[in-house]
Amino acid sequence: METIVLEFAAGAPAHGRAAAGVVASGDLEVLLEANEPHRTVVNITTSVDGNAHVWEAVLERIFGDGSWPAAKLEINDSGATPGVVQMRIGQVLEQLQSTGGA
Repeated sequence: METIVLEFAAGAPAHGRAAAGVVASGDLEVLLEANEPHRTVVNITTSVDGNAHVWEAVLERIFGDGSWPAAKLEINDSGATPGVVQMRIGQVLEQLQSTGGA
């Protein structure tokens, strides 16, 4: 198991909480809650060691423009592909938007 923590610039704090996915073979879950303004922190726990550079590249594409609401994300990974990572993160953002939290 490896733990990776990444930080990104963000906008105003998210409102509420959201969750997507389930930890199982080849999948992951994403849990999101509000954070202090202008800062998103992503804490990844993964079963695949040695892929921090891949996580950094994937998450930089998602969060790098600073347009996300400020949030804390917990990602629990069981070997998901980058496409699944992007999909699950998109799902939590969609949940926030549907409840007025983004």
